[in-house]
Amino acid sequence: MKRSEIMKALSLRADYAWDVLAGDKTVEYRSWPTKYRGDLLICATAQKIPETIPGHAIVVVRVKDVKKLGERQYAWLLDHVRAIEPFPVKGRQRLFNVDDSLIKYHPEVDDENHPSRDVAEAFANQYLVPLMY
Repeated sequence: MKRSEIMKALSLRADYAWDVLAGDKTVEYRSWPTKYRGDLLICATAQKIPETIPGHAIVVVRVKDVKKLGERQYAWLLDHVRAIEPFPVKGRQRLFNVDDSLIKYHPEVDDENHPSRDVAEAFANQYLVPLMY
């Protein structure tokens, strides 16, 4: 039996996770650093915030770098935003693992392919809007 691959994940408030998906949030501020670099699944916490999708994984980004800003202040630099079909995830503290077989990418909706407004809207209407709180 093949062993499942995993992806590192991070829980954010649902509105912040939404900002990452939209490409508006490219820095995540944390009180702790990580040596991890690479793909990171962003999961929205279960807190119900209007016009978000609480309790779901919603986007994959890349942790490009982590910069120390001050005592217990770190900036995680995020790039390479990739849309996924949202799926339920129970968030956790710190980085945690998620089976990457749950992640279904939509390569036409990522920041490197610059999707048209129509493609982005079609993706949102099919996968995001039905789950919004």
